[in-house]
Amino acid sequence: MKTRRVVVATRKSELALAQCRQFLSALCERHHHLIIEELHVVTTGDKIVDRPLAEVGGKGLFLKEIEEKLLDGSADIAVHSMKDVPPDIHPDLMIGCIPLREDPRDAVITTDGRPFLELAHGAKLGTSSLRRGVQLKLLRPDLVIVPIRGNVGTRIRKCRDGEVDATVLAQAGLNRLGIGHEITETLSIEQCLPAVGQGTLAIQLRRGDHELLSILQTMQDTETALITDAERGVMTAVEGDCKTPVAAYARRDGSDMILSALLANPDGSQLRQKTVRVAFPESRQVAERLGLQLGHELRVG
Repeated sequence: MKTRRVVVATRKSELALAQCRQFLSALCERHHHLIIEELHVVTTGDKIVDRPLAEVGGKGLFLKEIEEKLLDGSADIAVHSMKDVPPDIHPDLMIGCIPLREDPRDAVITTDGRPFLELAHGAKLGTSSLRRGVQLKLLRPDLVIVPIRGNVGTRIRKCRDGEVDATVLAQAGLNRLGIGHEITETLSIEQCLPAVGQGTLAIQLRRGDHELLSILQTMQDTETALITDAERGVMTAVEGDCKTPVAAYARRDGSDMILSALLANPDGSQLRQKTVRVAFPESRQVAERLGLQLGHELRVG
């Protein structure tokens, strides 16, 4: 088969590179004719680390410059964390592949190794995620939420140095970096409902590149794609962004899908939660409609 050069755009953070390279390694094992070239992009979201994302435009700031590389032809595909991808992307681009999901749960790292529920009264919890803050304050109303940004290593260091007593990170990221040993405790889905698409990658490319799309589709995990579409349907319906405490998690249970979602006001008030059990969707369109319906029910209260 004729070789094909593929330029892959990715953020240059340690985690972004790790998850990108893990995907590319699996892709090249299946398609030996691909010659991969990485294009490292510093996004606006990477440059602004002193303010919560909600104040500067949301998670879409991690995509803008990368999408520009796809649109001008500098890159052929991009590897994103799905939870950073807003419901609407540029019309000339598409998500061409959703690989198998990693662990979607949140993990707690504490300064002294205490489990989350055993933290001292009034302990400082480092997180800039409204979703995490709202849910964990339900479990521990006494905690003081301290906004904390930066890459995985920075947030762990701030915890180890005692700037905060605990911090919360995605289990998937810690797994991909090979530092799961840093985790004090993994929170259950019931304790902290994950972000939409947490633990899932989104492989983006230009519309019309049918050859590359066909190659990427061989890496698609059908079940992950369906549950991701259901979760993103919730996000679309509630018009969720970084200013909205919103969570959604779908999973397969036999022949059914269990879809849980949460929505609150930015200050954490009027928290609404709902779980539905439905027949596992046969198509991505049906999966998205299920999410849209549940999201609409949460939005209208």
